[in-house]
Amino acid sequence: MRDRRIKWLILWIPTVTIGLWEYVRHAFLLPYMTMELGNLLAPFIVLVVTMTLVRGLFQRLEHSQSALQRQRSVSAALEERERLAAELHDGIAQSLFLLAVKLDQLDQAAGGEPAVRELAAQLRETVRVVHEDVRQAIANLRMPPSAEGDAWVVPLRELLGETSAIIEARAEFRWTIPEDSLSDKEKVELHACLREALLNVRKHARAQTVQVVGEPTGNGGFRCAVEDDGVGFEGDPLQAQGRFGLRMVRDRARRMGWTFAIERRNGRTVVELAKEAG
Repeated sequence: MRDRRIKWLILWIPTVTIGLWEYVRHAFLLPYMTMELGNLLAPFIVLVVTMTLVRGLFQRLEHSQSALQRQRSVSAALEERERLAAELHDGIAQSLFLLAVKLDQLDQAAGGEPAVRELAAQLRETVRVVHEDVRQAIANLRMPPSAEGDAWVVPLRELLGETSAIIEARAEFRWTIPEDSLSDKEKVELHACLREALLNVRKHARAQTVQVVGEPTGNGGFRCAVEDDGVGFEGDPLQAQGRFGLRMVRDRARRMGWTFAIERRNGRTVVELAKEAG
C-alpha cells in the first residue's frame, strides 16, 4: 500500500467510523438506546477503531518510511563508494603506473650499476604491491554490498580458491568471527593482511595444503591466520631481501594494535594476527 493512500486512510477512518456509528444508532438502535448512552459510546468506538485499524496503518507507514530511508542510505553509500573508486583509479593508480614507468627508465639509465639496479628493483616491487592493494580497494568499492552477514570475507574465500588452483593445493576456509564484532576499519585491514599472506603463499610456499582461519577469542578479540605446509623459510623472513609483503602485514598489524607472528608449527608455516580481548 502506498504511503499516500495510508495517510488518507488515517485521516478518513475516524470520520467514517463516527458517521457509520451515528447511522446505525439512529436507524437501528434508537428504540433500544438513549441519546445520552449513544453519545457516551461514540468516543469509545472511535478509540477502539483507532487502536486497531489506524494503529496498524501507522505501523505500516513507519515501516515504509524506514525502508525508504534505508534505501536512500544504501544509494548514498553506493554513490560515495563509486566516487572513491573513481578517485583512486584516476589519482593514485595512474600515479603508481607513471612511477613504474619512471623506474623502468631509471633502470635503463643505470646501465650496469648494481646498487642502482637493486634499489630500482626494490622500489618496483614496492610499487607493484601498493598498486595491487589499490586495485583490490577499487574492486571492493565497486562490489555491491551483499545482504549476507559474511559478505566482506567472500573475496578472501575466492582468493584462497584461486591460490589453491594456481599452486594445485588443497584449500580450507574456516571463519567464525561474527560480522558485528569487527569495525569497518578492522575489516579493511584484515582483508589486506590476509590477502598479502595468501599472495606470499602463492609466490613462495610450494605448499600442498593452505588454510585460512578466523575465530573469535571472546570479548571482541580474534585470531586470524594463514597456514600452509610448504617449504617454509630460513632465518628471519621479515629480513629477506626484496620481500616486502610480510613487513607490510606486520606494520599494518602494529598500527591497529594487533599482535603479529610468523613461525613454523608442526611442519607448517603460520602467519598469525590476533587482537587481545577487550
